[in-house]
Amino acid sequence: MRAAIYNPYLDTLGGGERYTVSFTRVLKDAGYRVDVEWKDVGIKEKLENRFGMELDDINIVPDIKRGDGYDICFWLSDGSIPLLRARKNILHFQNPFKNINGKTLLNRMKLYRVNKIICNSYFTKSYVDYEFGVKSEVIYPPVEIETIKPKKKENLIISVGRFSQLMQAKRQDVLVSAFKKFYDAGFNNWQLILAGGVEVGVNDYVDRLEENSKGYPIKIIKSPSWKMLKDLYGKAKMFWSASGYKVDEKKEPEKVEHFGITVVEAMAAGAIPLIYLAGGHKEIVSEGENGYLWINIKTLLQETQAIAKNKQFQIKLSKNAHISSKVYEYERYEAQVLEIL
Repeated sequence: MRAAIYNPYLDTLGGGERYTVSFTRVLKDAGYRVDVEWKDVGIKEKLENRFGMELDDINIVPDIKRGDGYDICFWLSDGSIPLLRARKNILHFQNPFKNINGKTLLNRMKLYRVNKIICNSYFTKSYVDYEFGVKSEVIYPPVEIETIKPKKKENLIISVGRFSQLMQAKRQDVLVSAFKKFYDAGFNNWQLILAGGVEVGVNDYVDRLEENSKGYPIKIIKSPSWKMLKDLYGKAKMFWSASGYKVDEKKEPEKVEHFGITVVEAMAAGAIPLIYLAGGHKEIVSEGENGYLWINIKTLLQETQAIAKNKQFQIKLSKNAHISSKVYEYERYEAQVLEIL
C-alpha cells in the first residue's frame, strides 16, 4: 500500500506541520509506504528535531503527482481545491478560509474526487463548511502528552509560538508589555520566556522585542529543540498567549489561532494557560477550571496575579490543566484517522 502526503508549508515547522507528520506516522504504522512531497530531503531531519518523531521509513520525493498511482493521498489545502488522483483522497484544512469564492463549479467538480474533508477544530470547520458548501469532520491535532511531564515548578511564565509578523501574528510584543507591568506590580521574582521559530524577515521584530525587554527578566529563545521546549513546559507555572489580540475574528478568522497545540502541550506539563479569547482556544480552555481566557491586558494581569498569590489555586488549576490535555493524546488521533481510512 502506498500513501502520498502534501503540505506546502512543511519548513515552517508549526502546528499544521506537526499534524501532517502525525498523519504520516499513522499511515506508516498501518503498513503504508509513505512519500512526502518536498524538494529538499533535508526537511526530514528538521521535522524530526522539531517534533521529536522518527521518520526513518518516510520517503521525501519531489512530486507525488497529486496522488496519481497511490492508494491514499493526504493534501493540506492552501485555500484551493486540487484535483486529486489517488484511490482515496483526504483534504485537510488548517485555516478558516473566508470569501475566496469556494463554491465555484470547478471546485465542486474537484470535490467529487475527495473522499473526506477534515479540519483541525470546530472553529476552522465552521468557516470551511460555509465557504465551500461541504460537511467536514473535525479531528483535533494530536499532542505527545505522554512525553511531556510536569517538573518542579518555578516562578516562570512561558509563551511558545513563531516569531511572526505575517498572517497570524503571535503578538509577543503584547506579552512583553504585560509582563513588565506584572513585574513592576511587585512580582519581581518571576521570569518570562518567549520561545519559537524564527521566520525569514522577522529579525527586526525580534530585535525590538529584545530591546523592549531590557531591564526585566525576559528571555527570548529562537528555534528551540523539542527537548528544550519540554523542559520549559515542565518548569513553567503559567503559559501566556496573545495570538489574535485585538483581531475581529468574524471579519479576519485567519488571523486568530485556529486550534492551539502549544496550549495543550503546556497544559500537559501542568502549566496553567492564560489565553486570549479568540478562535480555537475557546475549545481548549474552560474558564476558571483549567485556565483563563482573557479579553484585555487588565484581565490578563488580574488573573495572573490571582494565580501567583494563591498556592492552592495554582495546584488545582495545574492538575485540571494536566487532566484536560489527555483529550488530545496521540492514541485518540490515531484511532480517528484509522476510522476514516
